[in-house]
Amino acid sequence: MITDLKQLAEYPSPSLLFFVDEIKHNIDTCLSWVGNQPERLRMHVKTHKCPEVVKIQLAKGLTKHKAATIAEAEMLGICGAPDVFIAYPMVGPNLKRLANLIRKYAGTKFSVSVDHPEAAAMLGNAMSKEGLSLEVLLDFDMGFKRTGFPVEAAALDLYRTLASTKGIKAAGFHTYDGHNHLEHQADRLAELDRVWSQIMEMRATLEKSGIAVPKIISGGTPTFILYSKLNVPGLECSPGTLILHDFGYGNRYTELKPFKYGAGLLTRVISKQGTNGITVDLGYKAVSGDQPPGKRCIFPYHPEFEFVGHSEEHLMLKHPNPEKFNLGDSILAIPVHICPTTALHRHAIAIANNQVIGKWEIVGRDRDLGC
Repeated sequence: MITDLKQLAEYPSPSLLFFVDEIKHNIDTCLSWVGNQPERLRMHVKTHKCPEVVKIQLAKGLTKHKAATIAEAEMLGICGAPDVFIAYPMVGPNLKRLANLIRKYAGTKFSVSVDHPEAAAMLGNAMSKEGLSLEVLLDFDMGFKRTGFPVEAAALDLYRTLASTKGIKAAGFHTYDGHNHLEHQADRLAELDRVWSQIMEMRATLEKSGIAVPKIISGGTPTFILYSKLNVPGLECSPGTLILHDFGYGNRYTELKPFKYGAGLLTRVISKQGTNGITVDLGYKAVSGDQPPGKRCIFPYHPEFEFVGHSEEHLMLKHPNPEKFNLGDSILAIPVHICPTTALHRHAIAIANNQVIGKWEIVGRDRDLGC
């Protein structure tokens, strides 16, 4: 993290900060968890949405990426990423946009998730009409009840449908257990074990019948450590938050202690209220409001701050020694949830070795980059 905020005097607040040395450390730590085998890691770009971060990953041999939107996937295509999985159902105009994406970035192999027979038919028809063929992964509902087909025997028939539908090619499974936020690793493992054996059995059944299930893309940040320890051919781990890290996960899971904060927020004192009130310009249009009020960010250099209130452009605090602060003073905040916070900013101030090295655009925050 940056220690000398004075060098940010010319930068407006609130601003998103990227700590490049810490980002590289976090990528290296993720790699170490998969035995320094880059082919086992497919990190989600939803957290940073930034081409410069993608380039760091590519330089470290990470050629596989995961995205949630066509814009994020297009950002990866612009960067020359060779293998991009879009973990999101494709419907409506996005079917045509997907075809445009495949054509425009011929050097990138795209794939998507499918969780319903109707979706398979729509996708197959769309790709066939465009003269294209697309790899698809059967998306399983691991208990989140968001997307995904139930982990049950009927999934075998859906996978066979994927394997036989013109325009698409069955390429494996996708399992995302975003509901599995149990604090203790043993409890998270028990929740994973509840369904994982069934998934392995279905893979074996399909492969015995001659239908390949070459890869399984699995997990998020809380379950990354679980999947990283599994010896399963073709298994790819797909954490997202860890590349930037945040207080929310860092404070909850002890195994994440090796990770460092790769992002922060620059804010300034804009008003002093009463005897101990301090107001800063960090409203919930600059730090994600998806967490409860008072639990949206921390101040690592000023832990004495107490929450008073939060509005669109203001964060009201109190401090036992308000005389320490002057109007215009810079303060560093760390988000509790970095992923939606990043999407609130068009640029990040990139800092390495405690020095500003550039202004990095958050390209993937936009919904439409052309395709």
